[in-house]
Amino acid sequence: MVRLRLDLGYDGTDFSGWAKQPDLRTVQGEIEGALRRILRLDAAPDLTVAGRTDAGVHARGQVAHVDIDPATLVALDGNRPPEEPALDERLVRLLRRLAGVMPTDVRVHRVTVAPEGFDARFSALSRRYAYRISDAPGGGDPLRRNEVVWHARPLSLEALNAAAVHLLGEHDFAAFCKKREGATTIRELQRLDWVRDEAGVLVATVVADAFCHSMVRALVGSLLAVGEGRQPVEWPGQVLARAARDSGVHVAPARGLCLEEVRYPEPAELARRAAMTRRVRTL
Repeated sequence: MVRLRLDLGYDGTDFSGWAKQPDLRTVQGEIEGALRRILRLDAAPDLTVAGRTDAGVHARGQVAHVDIDPATLVALDGNRPPEEPALDERLVRLLRRLAGVMPTDVRVHRVTVAPEGFDARFSALSRRYAYRISDAPGGGDPLRRNEVVWHARPLSLEALNAAAVHLLGEHDFAAFCKKREGATTIRELQRLDWVRDEAGVLVATVVADAFCHSMVRALVGSLLAVGEGRQPVEWPGQVLARAARDSGVHVAPARGLCLEEVRYPEPAELARRAAMTRRVRTL
């Protein structure tokens, strides 16, 4: 088997999230179905993704891997001459075929042979998300309505950043996660800060080694309460310390969130990083 790395992006508006589900349109389902069709497989191959995104969440820098029998790539040769093409040439053909059969709201930008030890999920060092929100009095740009959330009250950039400082570091983020059986909620939040872009849109950059379910949107929701003056700057940190869901934390809408980048170590460190990530973390 050969492990392929897929770098991809998608507009999450019309998807029921990443993970395949019966009778629902998902990103994983679309890509696996396209691979099955192109490679003429009896069953769809299983994709492993760096970070599962919820319904409505977008991705610009998502990464996945899939294990393929190299013999199946022969299906890409068509009626070409019998000489054996290089693997790289076949992967370019695969990329073009994917672009031809998949819908325009999901795109695989690159297909490469993954280095030894690579695991799209467990080898990752960090994930970087962006959350975009507009507090313009007249509403947001209608052409960006699927990626920028409009907030009806004015927000203070200074207050947002002052509150964000209290959330940085390694903590139990149970107050900002939907718990899953057997899964830890301990994470290392490496970066959380806000800027206004040239259009006046507030953009939060959120980086962690990993995220638990709904974590980014819950963090953003807690900070918005501070940004509009309903809570003091210390409040998100106090919620974090209690390690229990707080009814005052409202999860921000999905459409403002985008996975921008997944970072990996050098090839020699991939397997070691995967082994470290699989450990059960404690504080």
